[in-house]
Amino acid sequence: MGCFARSWALVKASAAVLRSDRELLVFPLLAAIGTLLVAATFIAPLAFGGAFAQLDDGPTPAWLWPLVFLFYLSQYFVIFFFNAALVGAARIRLDGGNPTLADGFRIAAARWPQILGYAAIAATVGMVLRAIQERAGLIGRWVAGLLGLAWTVATFLAVPVLVNENIGPVDAIKRSTELLKRTWGENLVGNVGMGFVFGLIFLAWVLGMGGLLFVAAQAHAVVLVFAIGALAVLGVLLLSLVQSALQGVYAAALHRYAETGDAGVGFERALVADAFRIKA
Repeated sequence: MGCFARSWALVKASAAVLRSDRELLVFPLLAAIGTLLVAATFIAPLAFGGAFAQLDDGPTPAWLWPLVFLFYLSQYFVIFFFNAALVGAARIRLDGGNPTLADGFRIAAARWPQILGYAAIAATVGMVLRAIQERAGLIGRWVAGLLGLAWTVATFLAVPVLVNENIGPVDAIKRSTELLKRTWGENLVGNVGMGFVFGLIFLAWVLGMGGLLFVAAQAHAVVLVFAIGALAVLGVLLLSLVQSALQGVYAAALHRYAETGDAGVGFERALVADAFRIKA
């Protein structure tokens, strides 16, 4: 219960920052649109060229690996760029300022070479994990999953480091790992806890909308069924955007706390310190 209480308090603190700057939701929205466009750019030609039929017959052919790398690189660059814009704008708010969308884009654009380098590293890691999954069967999928989780945890603060510290992508990853070691808590409340809270919200929303859909279907109200279905999808998308924005705000706050001992406006120092208790 103590873990849940801290998780909920972190969500509320992040939400307070987000309420002050609702335009921060634009960054994860643009990231989602960008990743869909990138996926369509790669997937459509491959689908029409019959590449997916070859994938069904076995592991990824050698000629396709460069395209896989370019796909990963493009996707990660889009995600990291807009995440950097979100983190940069959130940092201004945490410092007591009043950020605009232009501020976020300006900050991300100023660091695009470092973001591209970090995307290249992440794409390489993604390809290695994919290769492990394909070549080692069930065990490989387990190993790849564990390695992927470790990579996610180790790089949790990489984007805030890239945004706020004048270092390259390799050093940013090292710095992220160092900061995580220094601020490791009894659990990753800010990440896992927030995911748990939103998992409950998602579940409640889906169950509620599912119940309404069942009632509408039983009443043969076709128009109502489509309306509820559209509302359910819209709600899931909105919740996903809010969760992404809150995680970005929290990452910015955690990095600020690790740097200065103060998470910034809207976050009580004791709350963050308890969530990521400094190791002796």
